Amino acid sequence: MKRRSFIKSGTVAGLSAIVMPRILFSDPVVKPMIRVGMIGVGLRGTNHLSNFLDRTDVEIPAICDIDSERITIAQDLLVKAGRSKAEVYTGSDLAYQKLLKRDDLDGVIIATPWVWHFPMVMDAMKAGKVAGVEVAGAFSIEECWDLVNTCEHTGVPMMFLENVCYRRDVMAVLNMVRQGMFGELIHCQGGYQHDLRGVKFEPGVEFGEKGIHEAHWRTEHSVKRNGDLYPTHGVGPLSVSLNINRGNRFVSLTSTATKTRGLHQYIVEHGGEDNPNAAIKFALGDIVTTVIKCANGETVMLSHDTNSPRPYSLGFRVQGTKGLWRRDGNMIYIEGVSPEHHEWESFDSYQKKYDHPLWKKFEDAAVGSGHGGMDFFVLNAYVESLKRQVTPPLDVYDAAAWSVITPLSEASIAAGGAPQMFPDFTNGRWVRRTPVFALGDEY
Repeated sequence: MKRRSFIKSGTVAGLSAIVMPRILFSDPVVKPMIRVGMIGVGLRGTNHLSNFLDRTDVEIPAICDIDSERITIAQDLLVKAGRSKAEVYTGSDLAYQKLLKRDDLDGVIIATPWVWHFPMVMDAMKAGKVAGVEVAGAFSIEECWDLVNTCEHTGVPMMFLENVCYRRDVMAVLNMVRQGMFGELIHCQGGYQHDLRGVKFEPGVEFGEKGIHEAHWRTEHSVKRNGDLYPTHGVGPLSVSLNINRGNRFVSLTSTATKTRGLHQYIVEHGGEDNPNAAIKFALGDIVTTVIKCANGETVMLSHDTNSPRPYSLGFRVQGTKGLWRRDGNMIYIEGVSPEHHEWESFDSYQKKYDHPLWKKFEDAAVGSGHGGMDFFVLNAYVESLKRQVTPPLDVYDAAAWSVITPLSEASIAAGGAPQMFPDFTNGRWVRRTPVFALGDEY
């Protein structure tokens, strides 16, 4: 079944079985249609737009971007899908604020450069719009507190669009964790291990004002910052399994960084030793390693590795008192279950047996949505939470706890690896909050 036909026929199926977070609005009746504005229609934003256009329960009346070429691409997508062109907001970095003043929007998707994520989310909440915001590390602890305080003050929720939480193997492992297959969890690992040299320099070895796409803005962070700049792909799925902010929380971290060599070497190899960019001193260590201690005694190790030649890997490992799973190699070992003592076995049969119910239900609908189907699930959760007028499953406390890893890791590295304490963004409510992620029929 194609995604469009599925959404049309199965929008409200299984409502009675849904386990929902706290209702924030007075009317819990499911809305048949929501209206969403797009803030940022670059490569990621147009991917979200394309997925919305495969649904019959989402309208896109407004788009915002400072790049006229991207506006044209987005409008063409709308027309090709048989939709009306959207009203355009452009001309300045603050044009999005005019979009937020519209009274016909239920929410907005924010897919802009990192520095704009948090101010745009705060403006959206103040305007009464439920934001779905793309992921990135924060710039300060204060910024994370502002995000939480604004959400609590306005009563308007937000969703952190961490798509890896919906990755198929990750959700199968979550299903196994919840069934006690690994026993009591002890240690987890994850990270962002992705050769981004060709992304940070485009075209050739250019970035900043001379760069295009993400090289226009992303590389500057490598010049000026040394820390785990992109922690959420690794830590998000692990946080769900560890019940972070819902019966558990992050307490402290330590971070260390290697020397920086990869980006300079790339410039020399592709632009020559005389290229002006070869004289730049990059702050970001080639590999940043962070170890987190949890309130319930578990540890989490994260790796940020984007400046070196390497295959892509999120490096997941989930380990408990009965066994462990490793994504690299697709391996698992469960004591008393695995056929050979002290020997790995393939995860394939476990994937089939413990495939999460959401994946079984939405597999056909997710085909072609991007990132192996994850993008369908994360947007579906956003849409369904708006339609049901409830807090999304990845909420403001998740956004703060995962994003604050970046400034804390920067501070730890700058202090020679000294421990840094996590703020308790829930103000103690983590003790009694209960898990909601992927416990319902829709998300």
